[in-house]
Amino acid sequence: MIQDYLGRIGNLIRDARKHRGWTQAQLADVLSTSQSAVNRIEKGHQNLTLEMLARIGEALDSEIVALGAGPTHLRVTGPTTLSGTIAVKTSKNAGVALLCASLLNRGRTTLRKVARIEEVNRLLEVLASLGVRTQWLNDDNDLEIIPPEHLDLGNIDEEAARRTRSIIMFLGPLLHRAETFDLPYAGGCDLGTRTVEPHMSALRPFGLDIKATEGSYHARVNPAIEPTRPIVLTERGDTVTENALMAAALHPGTTVIRNASSNYMVQDLCFYLQKLGVGIEGIGTTTLSVTGVEAIDVDVDYAPSEDPIEAMSLLAAAIVTKSEITIERVPIEFLEIELALLEEMGFDYSRSEEYVARNGHTRLLDITTRPSDLHAPLDKVHPMPFPGLNIDNLPFFAVIAAVAEGQTLLHDWVYENRAIYLVELNKLGGQVKLLDPHRVLVDGPTRWSGAEIVCPPALRPAVVILLAMLASKGTSVLRSTYVIHRGYEDLAERLNLLGANIVTFRDI
Repeated sequence: MIQDYLGRIGNLIRDARKHRGWTQAQLADVLSTSQSAVNRIEKGHQNLTLEMLARIGEALDSEIVALGAGPTHLRVTGPTTLSGTIAVKTSKNAGVALLCASLLNRGRTTLRKVARIEEVNRLLEVLASLGVRTQWLNDDNDLEIIPPEHLDLGNIDEEAARRTRSIIMFLGPLLHRAETFDLPYAGGCDLGTRTVEPHMSALRPFGLDIKATEGSYHARVNPAIEPTRPIVLTERGDTVTENALMAAALHPGTTVIRNASSNYMVQDLCFYLQKLGVGIEGIGTTTLSVTGVEAIDVDVDYAPSEDPIEAMSLLAAAIVTKSEITIERVPIEFLEIELALLEEMGFDYSRSEEYVARNGHTRLLDITTRPSDLHAPLDKVHPMPFPGLNIDNLPFFAVIAAVAEGQTLLHDWVYENRAIYLVELNKLGGQVKLLDPHRVLVDGPTRWSGAEIVCPPALRPAVVILLAMLASKGTSVLRSTYVIHRGYEDLAERLNLLGANIVTFRDI
């Protein structure tokens, strides 16, 4: 019996290590033990103390081996037919950008209905270590942020910082608060300078110089250097644009940013900065003109808009299960291309009149889905910067294509490895062929059947597999689902309210 438990624990540790992208030798180095000891642990041949379990859990940034940390696996019984009404939650990506941008303000920032996800929790831990006071105000997830007079940059919580990919967005605000500071590599990344280069190109005109050594970015700011001409971003990235915006916000004078992202989270950041007194022209375009101010000290209240990626997740859930549900508060201007493509594929739905989000700008509407017989699109499906099909929405078209008649080519040109995880749908009965690291060919329709699958380390493919499990006959298990909690708040519980049968559990 004990050997069974040790074997299960070993499997969990092995899966968490692989998701982290580590070898046994790398884990052994962090734990100050030998590779052979890690090998024995993963095979269930090594007794473990609670202290060692806790150290492994901390090293791997994983709930999987942290006793009492809550459920980490999902058991799905299908096939499911969903029904009812569900409202889209606010944008995760806007929420993390606004948390970083709150460092620009010496006054109180109140953010409404913030996504209460693991990525946000990690950022709050980092902010607390700098001396920022934050508190959740109510059950609506309203969040209050009060900065100290002086940020304690030498006390930054490195563990929390390494567990969030958003820490890179501290560069823009912090270059105005200190002439030297260190930031841990985002997400434990070991790519060094190459990872930060697009950000450096954007921030170098503000006097920021970075050297990447020994797991940290060492930043030095020369206040005498300021932009003398428009800043042209070498990458039309969301976080790069946000960093440039935050740097420009506290730079007196006008900064022009070209090749800027005009995506939803960037627009929310612009609207927030306007409330702080920053002048911004060109919101929604690729050229932003930012008139900054010398100091910001205002009490501000802002409500980020709804998340178009979550809205797409819910649309895909309805399509794959051939269900009629109503999805409220859909940010339509960031889903128009996706809906146009779905209409071409035969998707049947109705939409309400438009109304305005709480931020006073973003257009929302309600969508009621209807069971639809889809066919493959005539052309390949590929993402583009806004206003094109959203890069994060592309994976959902894999599971949608799997229930459509015909053959669909998906081209995920942005990420080197994300498309690879979509072949996991084959374990549920899908017919997904990987052509190369960027392209998959999906044949449909699919007769789904239950299976046990370890959750991919990529957020959107992980959710895609969960949605396919809703449509699968029998019982499926999705193991090690922490990555989903990073980007979605109570997704399984909310799907259950629509009629899904998803049970969360732990092995130990």
